[in-house]
Amino acid sequence: MTYDWLIDGIEEIWREIDRVVQLAGPEGYEKPTACPGWTVRDILSHLLGFELLMQGIAPAPYDASGDGHVKNPIGEFNEAYVAERRSRPGDEVRREFVEVGAASIARLRRMTDEEWEAVRPSPLGDHTSVFVFETRLLDTWIHLHDIYDALAMPLEDGGAGEEVVVNRFEAALPYVVGRKAALPEGSRARVTLTGRLARLIDIEVVGGRGQVATTPGEPDVEIIVPTALFWRRAAGRISPEAFLTSRDVHLEGDLALATRIVENLAVLI
Repeated sequence: MTYDWLIDGIEEIWREIDRVVQLAGPEGYEKPTACPGWTVRDILSHLLGFELLMQGIAPAPYDASGDGHVKNPIGEFNEAYVAERRSRPGDEVRREFVEVGAASIARLRRMTDEEWEAVRPSPLGDHTSVFVFETRLLDTWIHLHDIYDALAMPLEDGGAGEEVVVNRFEAALPYVVGRKAALPEGSRARVTLTGRLARLIDIEVVGGRGQVATTPGEPDVEIIVPTALFWRRAAGRISPEAFLTSRDVHLEGDLALATRIVENLAVLI
């Protein structure tokens, strides 16, 4: 089937999450992660919560007004599934994650290509299932690395999800440069990714909007960064200060413009 690669990728990541948290033992569930306010158990609760939502199972009502890390309605909705499971043993949440995930995979494998490509309402708005579950692959892959980091089990990037993550964040760069960082009209910015999935991305500002540059030209600013640091900053996993002071990041040209881009690079909600 056309979208088996997407289903296989999600299933691969879920199996790896299950393996890693079991390897860490009971204390691993309590480890804080790079997601503000969330432990490893909370990430499991978040991941299975989205699958329950797709199955039509809403969370119990929850008032997140006292949770400083909840910033918007989507965050409040996510938090409801998380809060519902905070008092449960970690391994119980893990088992629920595995069971709910297995049901989701079975449902996805029954879908036809026409169902995958039809536009329909979703928690992300009106999109095809391809877009929704590509986003699901992105979110889950990033959360896998949140768990790796929390459990001090850092592994090299790669596997299912990495290319989707980098491509999505590359696609967001015109918005970051033109709207969020608001670079001056006519300016050009270059982001050069090194290492795995290396690439060079030139963005120019035309009519107040960023766009992929259509003609050759030298940039006003260039940010040279390993792919792993790029996606972590775009995902909001590291601060602008950590990014800018890393010995692996090199800035050329207008440093003030570079700083504005880095400060506005985080694009995940």
